[in-house]
Amino acid sequence: MRVLLDECLPRRFAGALTGHIVSTVPDAGLGGLKNGVLLRAIGGRFEAFVTVDKSLPAQHRLSGLAFSIIVIRAPTNRLADLLPLAPKVLEALAGVGPGEIAVVS
Repeated sequence: MRVLLDECLPRRFAGALTGHIVSTVPDAGLGGLKNGVLLRAIGGRFEAFVTVDKSLPAQHRLSGLAFSIIVIRAPTNRLADLLPLAPKVLEALAGVGPGEIAVVS
């Protein structure tokens, strides 16, 4: 699965998502885009978007998207706080479909 990590996540978190092709927003040439523009740009390029932005689902209409969204709820966005949640993120990636949101905590 092609997975895109939001800018607010450390690049090294990509290594924890084994079995997937993981890019970061800056690596994909999408750095600095506001969420609405970013969400439109993701479609067709990635199957999943991983973020820690808890407000994303409330701020944007997400139904009908061609990709899934995984929202990680961790104490901080530091790698040490995110790595223990990587197995749950992998599980969510396997179970969520296009236009669906999974919250991992």
